[in-house]
Amino acid sequence: ELGRAVAAAMRLGAFLSALRPALPLLLGLSLGCSLSLLRASWSHSAAEERCLAPGPPGLPARGAPPEAAEGRPGPGHEDFRPRIVPYYRDPNKPYKKVLRTRYIQTELGFHERLFVAVLTSKATLNTLAVAVNKTVAHHFPRLLYFTGLRSAKVPHGMVLVAHGDERPIWLMYETMNYIHQHFGSDYDWFYIMQDDTYAQAEQVKALVTHLSINQDVYLGRAEEFIGGDEQARYCHGGFGYLLSRSLLLKLHPHLDSCRNEILSVRPDEWLGRCIIDFLGITCVSQLQGQHYHTYELAKNTEPEKEEEEEFQAALAVHPVSDMTLMYRLHKQFSRIQLDRVYQEIQDLQMQIRNLTALTPAGEAGVTWPVGINAPFLPKSRFEVISWDYFTEQHLFSCPDGSPKCELSGASKADVSEIIESAVEQLNRRYQPLLRFSKRQLLNGYRRFDPTRGMEYTLDLLLEAATQKGHSHVLAKRVSLVRPLSKVEIIPMPYVTEATRVQLVLPLTVQDLDFVANFLDMFAMNTLDTHDNALLTLLFIYHPYDAQRVGQVDVFAGVKAMVGELEKRYAEVKIPWISVKTEVPSQVKLMDIVSKKHPVDTLFFLASVWTEINMEFLNRCRMNTISNWQVFFPVHFQEFNPALVYRGEQTASSNTDFLRDGHFDRHSFAEACFYNSDYMTARTKLAADILDRDEVLESMEVFDVFLHYSGLHLFRAVEPGLVQKYTLRSCNPRLSEELYHRCVLSNLEGLASRSHLAMALFEQEQANST
Repeated sequence: ELGRAVAAAMRLGAFLSALRPALPLLLGLSLGCSLSLLRASWSHSAAEERCLAPGPPGLPARGAPPEAAEGRPGPGHEDFRPRIVPYYRDPNKPYKKVLRTRYIQTELGFHERLFVAVLTSKATLNTLAVAVNKTVAHHFPRLLYFTGLRSAKVPHGMVLVAHGDERPIWLMYETMNYIHQHFGSDYDWFYIMQDDTYAQAEQVKALVTHLSINQDVYLGRAEEFIGGDEQARYCHGGFGYLLSRSLLLKLHPHLDSCRNEILSVRPDEWLGRCIIDFLGITCVSQLQGQHYHTYELAKNTEPEKEEEEEFQAALAVHPVSDMTLMYRLHKQFSRIQLDRVYQEIQDLQMQIRNLTALTPAGEAGVTWPVGINAPFLPKSRFEVISWDYFTEQHLFSCPDGSPKCELSGASKADVSEIIESAVEQLNRRYQPLLRFSKRQLLNGYRRFDPTRGMEYTLDLLLEAATQKGHSHVLAKRVSLVRPLSKVEIIPMPYVTEATRVQLVLPLTVQDLDFVANFLDMFAMNTLDTHDNALLTLLFIYHPYDAQRVGQVDVFAGVKAMVGELEKRYAEVKIPWISVKTEVPSQVKLMDIVSKKHPVDTLFFLASVWTEINMEFLNRCRMNTISNWQVFFPVHFQEFNPALVYRGEQTASSNTDFLRDGHFDRHSFAEACFYNSDYMTARTKLAADILDRDEVLESMEVFDVFLHYSGLHLFRAVEPGLVQKYTLRSCNPRLSEELYHRCVLSNLEGLASRSHLAMALFEQEQANST
């Protein structure tokens, strides 16, 4: 018996030792289940004795559920969780290629945050509306101006919607209809304001980020109706008001009834009465812990002297009588916002210093400036960020590769600003004991650190003056950092893969050996895959060849290849254009092609060495945006295999081709742009050169867009454009700059430095033996 007891105790001890690592988990599960059951009993008892919290006063709606009147979603409210749109194919219809959206936000059904509507008039469109546009428009992602009648000329940079009637109620009715029809399914919040209202854009955006989107919100400055119910409130239009998407969707079916049944003089009262009568929702100035602060300006108010807390906290200020007052308000609120930001930065820096002392690194772990990322630490010599040397007159790291160039433009303004900032910071630190003034910049260094921003090191020759008037000249080294600001997503027009690409291929006699490979790749990657791309050939005849075209056509072989392709693909037509010239200027050739195509054509100006593929064509479509951006890809040029491999087997271009070539930044032969953008830039060029054809011979399409258009020029490396090595013929009849680019492209395309060094070494070894 004793032995069995000992054995059982030993087995129990072994079991407990094996179970010991899992004991915390088991205890945690048991405790969690117990607390859940206990909480469920509390929730059940609380549900039996339900107590409603006091909410904003409201009136019962006509047929609306009671939940809507209390600001909570009703039983049929929309589910705001992300959703995946299912794909359904009708078996009775022919198959069509499915175009997936480029952004997951679109596919999941997400909405944009805020839409802003500004109510203006013909009389104030060119005054107050312009002031609104210059002060707050760039802070909002989407802002439209609504008016009854429009003036003859709409101010630049403003999107205006004219309804054709100046009656205030009609303008409000048409505006709400327009917003629902065009933006009701795209935005969560709608902010309505007048052009005599100054709104703090950043504060309004911060307000909507703290509000729940699944509630019916009517938020603004609540005002009582004259002679109406004391509990009913409407939002004063002069101070702006916020509507949620759910409220707008519910309100839209009743707008016609409101227009016919509700009589009012003020549009804001009319809208408020419509929302109250049909939805039972009244205007509130406070919701979900967020306050809609406003400030009413008195006559002859000077914003610079307003120091009241109510003024500084205001989201909207009204009434603004003229443009000058609008700009003064914007300046004052910008100063207030900057003071708040600087104070917040100081508080955060103090907290960082206090917390860093408790870390293992101690105070030595504090980086300068406090709160900015530490400098980038290179892991090898190839990752070292070099410093650029400059003075007040010259820069010694020039974009064109020259050792010295004049400091001008944005670089000169940048250097002047940092010198001024450095002297200002020194005076702020040492005053009133010392007063510094700049004598000269001795040395200047700057570099861009991608982890923190632009760094500067300045050696300044300063004159220091004391309070007693004594002065002394000294040299002092200072360091400055221009940190990276908040990263923002720039709104860009959306482009789909369905856009047709028109390829333009200029051909000379020297290009005949490469045409066959180009046409084969075009047929395999576009015609066989039914990609939405067309091809136009441009035959460039020398005057001597053009005279003999009746006897011997130098492009007869190419035309025969085109005929074979058209026979193989019956639905495809490949037109060609014949041009006679001694100097094949890229601009002159595009002038001819541009006139033969519609203005909405997307051109891809290709070269005969380009291997067309669907991957690049899609990037050409996405990176080229009408009236916004043109795309100049930098193709990948393979090196001369005779120098790189020297008789060895060629490496696979699919796995290691980046080792055997380089991105040719000297070539601008490939370009993607819309015909309308080219025609606009070409018109400006024609007005500038006054029909001097010799100027066109010194320019490429890139130069036309660079100097004569306000579009974004997107220049980026393109691994989808791979060109085999070939020695290009450089036309000496072109300008010196274009000829120099061509020669440099040929020289750098021979091989890398290591391959050239090895080739020279082998040649010297062979000569020595």
